[in-house]
Amino acid sequence: MIKNSFNRRRLIRGTGALIALPALESIGFRRFASAAAVATPPKRVVFLGFGFGVTQETWFPDAEQTGSEYDLSEGLAPLARHKKDFTVVQGCSNKFSSEAHWGSTFWLTGANRFAVPGQSMSNSISVDQVAAKHLGQGTRFTSVQLASPDAKSSGHGPGLSLAWDQHGKPVAGLNTPVEIFHKLFSASDLPLEQRQAAIAEQRSVLDAVLTEAKRVQRGLTKTDKDKLGEYFQGIRDIETRLSKDQDWLTVPKAKPPLKEPEPGLKGKAEIKVMYDLIAAALQTDSTRVMTYRQPVQTLLQSLDVGVAPHNMSHYSPGERMEASKQRDKAQSELLAGLIDKLKATKEADGSSLFDHVALAYGSNIRSIHYLDNCPTILTGGGANLKLGQHLALPEDTPLCNTWLTMLQGIGIQTEQHGDSTGIVKELQA
Repeated sequence: MIKNSFNRRRLIRGTGALIALPALESIGFRRFASAAAVATPPKRVVFLGFGFGVTQETWFPDAEQTGSEYDLSEGLAPLARHKKDFTVVQGCSNKFSSEAHWGSTFWLTGANRFAVPGQSMSNSISVDQVAAKHLGQGTRFTSVQLASPDAKSSGHGPGLSLAWDQHGKPVAGLNTPVEIFHKLFSASDLPLEQRQAAIAEQRSVLDAVLTEAKRVQRGLTKTDKDKLGEYFQGIRDIETRLSKDQDWLTVPKAKPPLKEPEPGLKGKAEIKVMYDLIAAALQTDSTRVMTYRQPVQTLLQSLDVGVAPHNMSHYSPGERMEASKQRDKAQSELLAGLIDKLKATKEADGSSLFDHVALAYGSNIRSIHYLDNCPTILTGGGANLKLGQHLALPEDTPLCNTWLTMLQGIGIQTEQHGDSTGIVKELQA
């Protein structure tokens, strides 16, 4: 045995440091001749959301054909090779939704925008951020949000990504594949000492702000005290993030399993590379929670569709409907490609990345101005869901029931999310 000064306290100082270490015999690990036991791969969660819904006449399977023996619709036909590995859910909606072109603002929260008196728009925590609190503590990035610069023209509504924090505030997203690649895999150009100094400076600023906020705390009205309490919580959240940044300063980023994306990608090519980056981030355990607020406008442009996305969403038989159907087909082709990638990526224990990912795909809008029956596809083995089926749930089942079922499926013991009324038992394997 090699002598060393390692101890448990030093190993767990930062969870990232522990994860980055190999199984070293000299600090207590043993390699057996029969082959070392491989740890169970972690759970991961991904949410992919798009605006403007789908072509309801050709995307949804026949509501009378439920269970595993159903015919894939025209819009889902590109997913045929994965039919046994995804479930289509009909009947779900967010009961408080009232905005016809806010395809993602409340999709993962189920919030009532008028819940806070005096505010015309309030939100609550999104399901991905609930998952991140449990799955994101041992990775460099607690969660990663992918977005696109044309969110408004793609029917998404307010927000900076699909994610909303515990205060119902928008969580920023990264808009380009190049930007995301460098965040995940590129080393900082600054020397370690300068990065440490930058964190120390940020902490110093936080301390000064906190001192000033406490000074004015006395004599405030209840409303102002509530606002200040939220402000203090925001300060604590920043402190938590800075502490995590500090823990990971000396841990090198993972080597990228793909090359740097070309700049300027748009539409279908952009979404494909974003999907590749999602698989790479999960494969390298850089994060275990990801969301992607997808573009629609640039997707149509890349398909040489001359119809504007808003006009397309108000389709009737003819050019607009054909544009909508083209969009559906392209999106399904891209999703099928991502599933291919997840299945082909192997874990250390020989299983596939797909086996440990819980992935949801859909929109808060069914079609045109309809906010019921949100298009929903669930795939991946990470949440222990019953896949390979078509479910037609009772009309206006809370979409958050589906999210609650996913949360419990990945091991998070919570009884409520958004406007949920319980789990979807038909989804449980």
